[in-house]
Amino acid sequence: MRIAPAVEFETGPSPGATVILIHGLGASADTFLPVARKLASFQKSPARFILPNAPMRPVTWCEGRIMSAWYDLIEDDFLAQEDEVGMRQSERYFQSLIHNEMRRGIPPSRVIIGGFSQGGAMSLLTGLEFPDQLAGVFALSGYLPLRTRLAMEYSTVRNGLPIFLGHGSQDEYVPLFRADEARDQLRSWGHSVSYNCYALGHTINEEELKDLSSWIRATLDH
Repeated sequence: MRIAPAVEFETGPSPGATVILIHGLGASADTFLPVARKLASFQKSPARFILPNAPMRPVTWCEGRIMSAWYDLIEDDFLAQEDEVGMRQSERYFQSLIHNEMRRGIPPSRVIIGGFSQGGAMSLLTGLEFPDQLAGVFALSGYLPLRTRLAMEYSTVRNGLPIFLGHGSQDEYVPLFRADEARDQLRSWGHSVSYNCYALGHTINEEELKDLSSWIRATLDH
């Protein structure tokens, strides 16, 4: 899987934490950079922001068009038939980014991973299955992927993970009930879930970014 280099920036010298911010279908690190800059502007302590780029691949849900995607989407109901092979490839890539941060002196307990839509789904999968507990995970307009597999393998998953879920009440692509399902499942596994619903569609607004920024700051300052 060929992936363009990630974009990264630091908010100050000697960052003591890392935020990995993952874009959604058809986007890129550059298009997601304004979101990262906005989140960074609210942080008090120096942090490193990393924005990965998804590989180009055909997407069945989009009539086979080739676009940036972390995995294939097969049906309108994204959970009806999931591309586990593609998800696992992307998960390994995100794990490698976390391991690289560890080599740079940032422990997993100071790493937050999160994203939008596909990026949110992959953040949940990666954060739940990473061998060491991360500082936190967030998913905006996302959903919990591979739920049956996660439930079967839950002995390998850490509990008590801080999680932020943000979702639009009028989301036309990932219905709100998918966020409700994720919230309920994650809480049943013992995770600390901050659940936030907004009057918007499949997008992000200022209110959500402010809430997320506050959550990131509180999570890292905990």
